[in-house]
Amino acid sequence: MVESEAQGRLPGIAPVSVVDIGSNSIRLVIYEGLNRSPAVFFNEKVMCGLGKGIAMTGRMDEDSVERALASLHRFKALSVQARATRTFALATAAAREASNGPDFIRRAEQILGQSVRVLTGEEEAYFSALGIVSGYHDPLGVVGDLGGGSLELIDVDGDTVGKGVTLPLGGIRLSEQAGSSVSKARDIVRKHMKDAPMLKDGTGRTFYAVGGTWRALGKLHMAINDYPLHMMQGYEVDYDNIMKFLEEVASGKDTKSPAYSGISKSRRVLLPFGAVAMQEAVDLMKPDKVSFSALGVREGYLYSLLPEKDQDRDPLLSAAEELAILRARSPEHARELAEWTGNAIATLGLTESDEERRYRQAACLLADISWRAHPDYRGLQALNIIAHSTFSGITHEGRAFIALANYYRYEGLGDDGATAPLAAITTPPMRERAKLLGALLRVLYLFSASMPGVVPRLSIEKGAGDTEFTFVAPSSFHEFAGERLDGRLQQLAKLTDKKIAFAFR
Repeated sequence: MVESEAQGRLPGIAPVSVVDIGSNSIRLVIYEGLNRSPAVFFNEKVMCGLGKGIAMTGRMDEDSVERALASLHRFKALSVQARATRTFALATAAAREASNGPDFIRRAEQILGQSVRVLTGEEEAYFSALGIVSGYHDPLGVVGDLGGGSLELIDVDGDTVGKGVTLPLGGIRLSEQAGSSVSKARDIVRKHMKDAPMLKDGTGRTFYAVGGTWRALGKLHMAINDYPLHMMQGYEVDYDNIMKFLEEVASGKDTKSPAYSGISKSRRVLLPFGAVAMQEAVDLMKPDKVSFSALGVREGYLYSLLPEKDQDRDPLLSAAEELAILRARSPEHARELAEWTGNAIATLGLTESDEERRYRQAACLLADISWRAHPDYRGLQALNIIAHSTFSGITHEGRAFIALANYYRYEGLGDDGATAPLAAITTPPMRERAKLLGALLRVLYLFSASMPGVVPRLSIEKGAGDTEFTFVAPSSFHEFAGERLDGRLQQLAKLTDKKIAFAFR
């Protein structure tokens, strides 16, 4: 078979696939490769409802089993077609608890041509926590993964994962046990939540919400509040707001709202039960906020397979550098920008937090990814790509900062209709910091023509007399001088409220 000549994929890695056999859905995710921040190559799910009826009969529904097995035939074919070099098959609560689970797994293995790993509840909690470790920068709090058959809870501190528990509180199981009564469901949840001591130990930290039903709740919250960035990973809601929202969902208030139309019917019926489970967990824990995660068991399992040196890499900076390799004229030049701007900010007397440093570096790595667009649209394309890419290890405010900095780098330092939605997500200091970075990049690009070797020879130094700072270039660069360069420098001076001059020496 003749392979494509396409260069839009990273060299040196090959696709891998994960078949995730859950209690509510079965999903195939094919990733570009086994790396620190894997991009999704293909993603498909089928809502089979394997967990339906287990609480009452102890068995998986036969129709659901047949639908699931039929899906596995298709998933196998898709993995082969995508040239996946390895396939990992994982099964969770329904398969491990049902009396006909072993027979289902045997048939699934025959179809896939390989073994299926049936995770214990403790393993499911562990890999969910690793999913958070893989997708957040220094996470601190409690991970909750709500599936169709079970709820896993486990604490996480940086890359340290605690001992988890698994509770019989999955969305399907809870609705069936409660006879579709939300009040009965609440009683059941409260009874089992007593077995999760990590909740009371997590006060003031973050509750990381994992699982399809909880992601649907996050999506609903976004829609109701007309949130401008439809990106689930890292979407945060503070304690007071999430508790009010969960009460409204659990009570069935405003279910005819247009916001509900964006939720699939199979998920919609489980929303009140997912809301009750989260509400009780959050009420016990009293976290500072709830953060919704698009990453969970699958990503955690892949993360566990990485060498330690790759696990230690920053997921945001890894993804940004990979995108620079794929789309920038010179990744080396992007790395030069990241180092130079850090030195310049220090010289200007500004300090950076660890988060601000990471976001600035990522913004520099991504500063040239839209160069192929028409000049009138490069800023808008950069803003859209960055705002809507599947980056992890970043907050929504940080994502907005990076997108805005690159928009300002192309379009100038003013705000307009394109910047307004993202600007609303950031704080005024972050917007000013984005403009500062944009202003610095606007100067540097006039020297470098987006190619390496020039930026390291430039510097900002403290000035003398009336000049507070001097932008210094080697005398051999004197031909770069011109009106446009002077104009960009004056933009930087006005923004920083500093007197800045050029010097060639």
